[in-house]
Amino acid sequence: MQKMDSFPIPARLETGFRGRTDGAAWLDRLPGAIHALAQRWSLTPGAPYEVASCSWVAPCAREDGTPAVLKVGWPHMEARDEIDGLLLWDGDPTVRVLEADRELNAMLLERCEPGAVLRERPEEEQDRVIAGLLKRLWRTEPGSHPFRPLSEMIAEWTRESEERAAHLPDAGLAREGLRIYQALLADSPGDVLLATDLHAGNVLRAQREPWLVIDPKPFVGDPAYDATQHLLNCPGRLRATPGATIGRVSDLLGVDPERVRLWTFARLASDPWEPRHESQALARRVLSAR
Repeated sequence: MQKMDSFPIPARLETGFRGRTDGAAWLDRLPGAIHALAQRWSLTPGAPYEVASCSWVAPCAREDGTPAVLKVGWPHMEARDEIDGLLLWDGDPTVRVLEADRELNAMLLERCEPGAVLRERPEEEQDRVIAGLLKRLWRTEPGSHPFRPLSEMIAEWTRESEERAAHLPDAGLAREGLRIYQALLADSPGDVLLATDLHAGNVLRAQREPWLVIDPKPFVGDPAYDATQHLLNCPGRLRATPGATIGRVSDLLGVDPERVRLWTFARLASDPWEPRHESQALARRVLSAR
């Protein structure tokens, strides 16, 4: 068992959170939380992964030597129901939860081995894998699991966009994106449990299955929305051939390509964070695609 002061904080977390009040407070509590979890679950944590942007994530060994992953997440709106989502999916097709602490927003997870990231594969292969995983994740929400509607996340993004409208290069384009958000939410063809953040960086090679999903952010809503995060992680192809790229992913998923196009446009047009100019330029390309 390691001492409390031997849990390093990755530079990415320090840079991202030290300058904000809630983030700095979470960072200050983090070593104590890791220490408490390691004691309670009899873990020997290794060095944390540097790529995680909103969580402290590290490989570890359980008392019997079983490999696992310890994840302590920064509490934020989008990821509030991650533990419940993973428990519901129960390894189909996600990593399994071995232990959980909701108060600390922490999980002990099945470790994916060899753990290669789907992002390393060609994008057309990514399309097929992502589509297959999403169709397995989508399911009608069980009544005993009251996941939030997608409209709650869109409302938070709308508030952020409106607050930072002065920083957007084209406020009118952003308003059109927000209008389309509301139109799509008002006319959903059939809601399912969504992952909302599934892209090739959140899919790992494993032994139990060829690929497993990590880091879902479950909400209930339009399945066409779930194509957007993967598309936004393929910006070169989306810029070069927006219509063909959206059509291919939509066909693989069996969803309406026009709804995928509009969801993707709305996200790009109204995103208040950097890189704003690039996002809105890509939004125009997507809007013109048929």
